[in-house]
Amino acid sequence: MAGKALPSDMTSAESFDKGLVQVFTGEGRGKTSAAIGSVVRALGNGLRVFIVAFMKAGHPSGEWEILSGLQNISIVRFGTRSFVDPDNPGPEDREQAVQALKVAREAMLSGDYELVVLDEVNVAVTWKLVELDEVLRLIEDKPGNVELILTGRSADKEIVRVADLVTEMLNIKHPYEKGTVARKGIEY
Repeated sequence: MAGKALPSDMTSAESFDKGLVQVFTGEGRGKTSAAIGSVVRALGNGLRVFIVAFMKAGHPSGEWEILSGLQNISIVRFGTRSFVDPDNPGPEDREQAVQALKVAREAMLSGDYELVVLDEVNVAVTWKLVELDEVLRLIEDKPGNVELILTGRSADKEIVRVADLVTEMLNIKHPYEKGTVARKGIEY
């Protein structure tokens, strides 16, 4: 079965002029998955996408693997190979998060992308890896033709206040509660 051609009515920054700020947060599963759904939709409509993954450099991720093979998308991952201790993040954890925010800002302001995703940036703020004021400044400086998505649990109330769309994922029931560990191909 042959694939259909992509729509040609939205293929450049000029045709995309109303970028908003979206936040996917909450204790439930699906924040990164929701962002990736938006990424796939954007790519399917000819938009250019940049994803910055905070704190996920050393962890396997099927979504980054498949997306990195597509056109019009750039993905950069920051963080160390180990998980960050939220009570005692190391200097390298902070440096990686600061670098991730810097790269996100550069991509957002470059004019090369219509959608920029900061995956797990809310956690980076909560754990004091990056300053809230720096994230708020990034949001304030967002060009009008860039959609910005911020993911991660515990979004700061100021980020929620300035966002255009906020979705909170609510955990009602999770297999982890019965001892099921993260499964390759489903959770990562």
